Amino acid sequence: MANLFTNFAGIKSPNPFWLASAPPTNSGYQIMKAFDTGWGGAVWKTLGVPVVNVSSRYGSVNYRDTRMMGFNNIELITDRPLADNLREIEEVKKRFPDHAVIASLMVESRAEWHQIVKDAENAGSDGIELNFGCPHGMCERGMGSAVGQEPKILKMIVEWVMEVATIPVIVKLTPNISDITRPALAAKEGGANAVSLINTIQSIVGVDIDNFVPYPIVDGKSTNGGYCGPAVKPIALNMTKNVAQHPGVQLPISGIGGVETWRDAVEFMLLGASNVQVCTAVMHYGFGIIREMKRGLEDYMDQKGFATIDEMVGKALPNVMHWEDLNLKYKVVADINEDKCIGCQLCYTACEDGAHQAIGLSSDPLNRTPFIIEENCVGCNLCSLVCPVENCITMKRKDDQTQHLTWKERTAANNVPTTFNDPLAGGLHHWVPEPMDAFKTKTPKHYKG
Repeated sequence: MANLFTNFAGIKSPNPFWLASAPPTNSGYQIMKAFDTGWGGAVWKTLGVPVVNVSSRYGSVNYRDTRMMGFNNIELITDRPLADNLREIEEVKKRFPDHAVIASLMVESRAEWHQIVKDAENAGSDGIELNFGCPHGMCERGMGSAVGQEPKILKMIVEWVMEVATIPVIVKLTPNISDITRPALAAKEGGANAVSLINTIQSIVGVDIDNFVPYPIVDGKSTNGGYCGPAVKPIALNMTKNVAQHPGVQLPISGIGGVETWRDAVEFMLLGASNVQVCTAVMHYGFGIIREMKRGLEDYMDQKGFATIDEMVGKALPNVMHWEDLNLKYKVVADINEDKCIGCQLCYTACEDGAHQAIGLSSDPLNRTPFIIEENCVGCNLCSLVCPVENCITMKRKDDQTQHLTWKERTAANNVPTTFNDPLAGGLHHWVPEPMDAFKTKTPKHYKG
């Protein structure tokens, strides 16, 4: 039976699912409800000098039938007095001593950092997360992403914190930077015990085209906010991988960004995260999603033979490499299962207009099943991605599986294109229609029957 217990940089929790620092962790009331439902830990909504928030605060990107595919907020850190938050942290720890309570902190001066770290520790916090990622509101005051984007300042503040901290310190990184490994390295050099990523992405999610104001609207005006939710997961996964693979970092990683299901959590863990933090999914569906997340993770671990979380962390990292190290001899070709095809011909349209003109149509008006022009198929995978029927279009391997050649190897052998019209170019080796063929309704290459 899988054991979900985790020890993240010395912070113990019954499972790897934590609530991220956000509205769902604004109070002891919410966190007690979450722990009672099954969450393993919570990062308290960022503590500091209380703020005054605006109304409204949230915006979203909806895609077809999916609400809140992307979520934007312009809410700032806690607007509640520090004393109230510290008292509630103490109450939560008394009620749930085995659950992880992490205090997210954001202040300015060295003296303020020293004081608030001691306050968080005295309240019983199991760890501290330094919020160096907030991309709106606080950054204008020299905090949040203004710190996360400046490695030297980040390192200095981490060093201030480490002067007094006696519990684990996590540095939360901003994605609003060209290379996230730079602040990760600065966190390591400053003495941090772990990093968490990603914080929200600077964004505007849409514009009211009648009144000419971006969302969310505050008395006819707006501002950029922080973007999160399922839409940011690919960015978060890539940045998690970048930090996990960097030999100079070597710190535990708490993965954040679009985690909604147990599968999302597994993907983060396979790319190097030791636990995950969740925000938008809870704001959308409530604390109850943890039940399915825990059960799904347990079932997956049992199926794969993982007894502990640590056994799965980073398992996918050896398979992530630079493009120049990929095998150029590997070849797949699309294959259409005619029994499953519903004749929508979306694959034909996508390939014809958006890819490599490798799918044809029958001249028989009663036959709506497309066919693959195998000699022109480059194995791009687009047709299988747009097909609405699961496993109707699959990619079949066609190479003999004995050859392996990379761009790096070709470069070393001086066997790569070096001129604009070089015969070594890949585009010379498959058929491309003549420009004037675009005006023909039928071409022999695209029709049969």
